[in-house]
Amino acid sequence: MVELMRAGRSPEELAREFEPSAQSIRTWVRQADLDDGRRADGLISVGKDELARLRREVKLLREEKEILRKAGGLLRAGDGSAEMRFRLIDAEQDHHDVSLPARVRGVSRQGYYAWAARHRRGPSARACRDAELIEKIRAHHAASDEIHGAPRIHADLRELDGICIGRKRAARLMRAAGLAVVSRRRGCRTTIADQHAVAASDLVKRKFEAEEPNRIWTADITYVPTWQGFVYLAVVLDVFSRRIVGWAMAEHMRTELVTDALAMAIHQRRPSPGVIHHSDKGGQYTSIAFGRRCAQAGVRPSTGHTGTCFDNAITESFFASLECELLDRRTFRSRSEAERAVFAYIEGFYNPRRHHSANGQLSPAEHERRHALKNVHEGGYAAA
Repeated sequence: MVELMRAGRSPEELAREFEPSAQSIRTWVRQADLDDGRRADGLISVGKDELARLRREVKLLREEKEILRKAGGLLRAGDGSAEMRFRLIDAEQDHHDVSLPARVRGVSRQGYYAWAARHRRGPSARACRDAELIEKIRAHHAASDEIHGAPRIHADLRELDGICIGRKRAARLMRAAGLAVVSRRRGCRTTIADQHAVAASDLVKRKFEAEEPNRIWTADITYVPTWQGFVYLAVVLDVFSRRIVGWAMAEHMRTELVTDALAMAIHQRRPSPGVIHHSDKGGQYTSIAFGRRCAQAGVRPSTGHTGTCFDNAITESFFASLECELLDRRTFRSRSEAERAVFAYIEGFYNPRRHHSANGQLSPAEHERRHALKNVHEGGYAAA
């Protein structure tokens, strides 16, 4: 009957031909359609199992929508870190199985369980150690007026705290703490040669090495900008330890500026006759007055070639550090303020505390102290 009905026969026609009534035939066809998943409107009807499955999917979709709605309070646009996703899953753990929020946020259950285990254990021993080191690094960085970079911070940890870690680890921890160093400024010409003066010959020839203090001194001039105008700085540097042994500041660049710096070096160091004073061919260093002062003190003047900074590179390096670490970071209202700042930098930081790569990351003062102590010990052994 069902097949005949589906083939196009009407229930009434079939009822006249066969015994069942037309209503019974319609009932049989309706039941057959239900059994086959057919509906009277032509759509496919859904069985009980399929309906249950669809209801489960709808429930999951609603739960996913709710999870995403709550995630909006924890995540922002562009924040896709696994840490935040795991935190969201942890917050929903009482309301949903782990698998659902993990799938919604695009992470694995295993990843969440590993994160949860670490979270419950707390930070690792290395993470705790890194936190301690960062605090020490911050202190050393602040003590250097935010000048020291990773190599010198690494030396501070070793020399002052007795902490031996890798230099790359110190650099990584500085990056993690957001600690950075300063950069350098452009130069300005301060060397003005006297075309009529007779300059001394080059006794150093770019060999900036000395076996002990007061063998070779280098000298040069730079400028310091202030609101009142430039103030000029002349320095004398000992090649052995890179220590500034003499310096002077003035509003001019006359010969008195460099002779004052030399006088300070002679007064402080009391060198034996024959110490070399190396500079560029600036008019101040080739003047008669400066040559006479050198002769009185037993100092041998030396000058590099004109137009090349490499013949006096060691002093240029000091000026680069001064400009980078002090002058480019400060604005001086007056010349006296600039002079006080330069004094604090040279005598309070550079000579006694600043690590120098040429000294094995020792400060100039510490390098000389250890050299003197070594000579005392060797002298004692020789006497014994």
